[in-house]
Amino acid sequence: MKKVLILLVSVIVLFSCSNNSNDNIQPFQDLDSFPQKWQLKKMFGQTPNSMTEGLFMEWQEIYVLNSDGTFIKSRERNDIITESAGTFDFQELVDGTYLILTHQADNELIGNCYSTSLVEVLWITSISDMRATWNACDGPGLEYKRIE
Repeated sequence: MKKVLILLVSVIVLFSCSNNSNDNIQPFQDLDSFPQKWQLKKMFGQTPNSMTEGLFMEWQEIYVLNSDGTFIKSRERNDIITESAGTFDFQELVDGTYLILTHQADNELIGNCYSTSLVEVLWITSISDMRATWNACDGPGLEYKRIE
């Protein structure tokens, strides 16, 4: 009987302890609010201390998500604006919420690990913060802030 009680208490303690850092991540009820505008705030490379912010970044970038499931990605670099469009969806995975973008055509704005893929994946870390997953394969680390 004592072993059963110890096992029961152990199970209760194990399942009642939670990592509060994830409590505010899932689910994001406000992700149903549109339009959404996400702006690039930080970029960093693979070398230490290579982080840049704001106007010091190599380019400026914005994602606009519309209520009809479409998006526009806009990048300004050297006073030249480049755009890409497509469709998006939010996906809940074990480790959080992801924004899955499918571009209409291949272009230089698609930040992913596969040069032949039209899909771009971003990890939503909070209701107002998002990270590109491109740095997993030597791409730049990109952090976005929701501004609308």
